[in-house]
Amino acid sequence: MNLKKIDCHQHFLKPDRVSYCWMKPDMPLAKDFLPSDLKPSLDKHGVRKTILVEAADSEQENEFMFQLAEENDFIGGIVIWLDMESPHFADDLARYVKMPKFVGIRPMIESIDDERWMLRPAVKKSFGILQEQNVCFDFLTHPRHLPYALQILDEFPELRTAINHISKPLIKDGVLAPWAGLIEKAAAHENVYCKLSGMITEADHQAWKSADLTPYIRHILKIFGPRRCMFGSDWPVCLLAGTYDDVVEALEQNICDLSPQEREDIFWGTASRFYRI
Repeated sequence: MNLKKIDCHQHFLKPDRVSYCWMKPDMPLAKDFLPSDLKPSLDKHGVRKTILVEAADSEQENEFMFQLAEENDFIGGIVIWLDMESPHFADDLARYVKMPKFVGIRPMIESIDDERWMLRPAVKKSFGILQEQNVCFDFLTHPRHLPYALQILDEFPELRTAINHISKPLIKDGVLAPWAGLIEKAAAHENVYCKLSGMITEADHQAWKSADLTPYIRHILKIFGPRRCMFGSDWPVCLLAGTYDDVVEALEQNICDLSPQEREDIFWGTASRFYRI
């Protein structure tokens, strides 16, 4: 499949500059992963632009990303971290909205101990600001977070959101419930999009195959439709289970029966529309 592509979800890492709360010293990811490491894979697969997503809950991470975006044209947009409980959230957001390549925000919900965190009054106030200003929000969730995410979507029906990594179902165990029902409720909101990303790291890292992803991808395509689904590599996190090539090929194999227009939406159109790049 020779389609131009946007990779809607990738990261860069530099542990000696940025502190990553999820990273342990013995992890394979505990080293630099920079644009020069990713660029050969982008060129090979016709990826014209990427969306660079935060990997740390700090403004230091934001500064790091904006610096890289200034130096690398292929970075088409940046999803930053902001403290949604800060009384200065509106002012902080206003400052970033003016910056080139800013496209949205993402807190690391999966790393927050309180599963109901997004329902806190200060956080809900920030969701209201995002909705009012039409700023994209990325949900980094597991299935256990979806009931609370659904409350947010009901309360802020015009909030433009993207569910990261199809909300990380238990692919390794072949488990669909309750994920399938919960994410279908999220898909009922027309302003909610879904990233076909981060799936191989939820499968068996050593023995996964593209067919393991099939029930999950089919369900997402059925409930969201291709015009609300977008390809993301989750590089370099994907390297825990496979290569960039593996990620692209697994998705291509699972959408080969779609029309050319539907495949173009997944690999380019949806991300271009959602992130306005």
